[in-house]
Amino acid sequence: MATTEIITVQRRRKYHWPEAQLNFWLFIMLVSSSVILGVFAYLTSIQNTLRLGIPWILPFMITVSALCIIFIIILLGLISQRQLLPGIVVLGSFILFVLWLTGLIETSIQLYGPSGAVNSYCGSRPNTQSIDSMQTAVWLANLSICTDFRAAFAFEIVGTIFLLWMMVMAYQVNRDDFD
Repeated sequence: MATTEIITVQRRRKYHWPEAQLNFWLFIMLVSSSVILGVFAYLTSIQNTLRLGIPWILPFMITVSALCIIFIIILLGLISQRQLLPGIVVLGSFILFVLWLTGLIETSIQLYGPSGAVNSYCGSRPNTQSIDSMQTAVWLANLSICTDFRAAFAFEIVGTIFLLWMMVMAYQVNRDDFD
């Protein structure tokens, strides 16, 4: 009786990521996440110092930016092992995109929203008739908060766009669209 032998050959598909674009994306997202983490942690400490309530956006964006940094560390580990799969990148980027977009919308409401928004206090100047050191200190603190909020808003826009770009790039890597 003749025996048949079945041999299974398993091939691992190699994905070719564009190195320059991937490194640029990692750098920009690391900077954006770090800036947002620092700004919202600073604003939280100011709220605590003044014994004011903390808006939900502050701890939310601290958590989201920390998750993004963890995601970048995981990506760097996978890149070093040459096991970065487009599916993992698309899934993680989509989840972070939704979280960043939520933060972007709420930050824009806090910054430019109805009366009492942060931006409505940004144009006030101290009285130049009587220069009081306390009034100047309050003005400088107010200016710092306004600048920080605007910087966080700008970096949230950049981060959200770059997460969308990463989903597109991972899709292109999956289809082998890069030359």
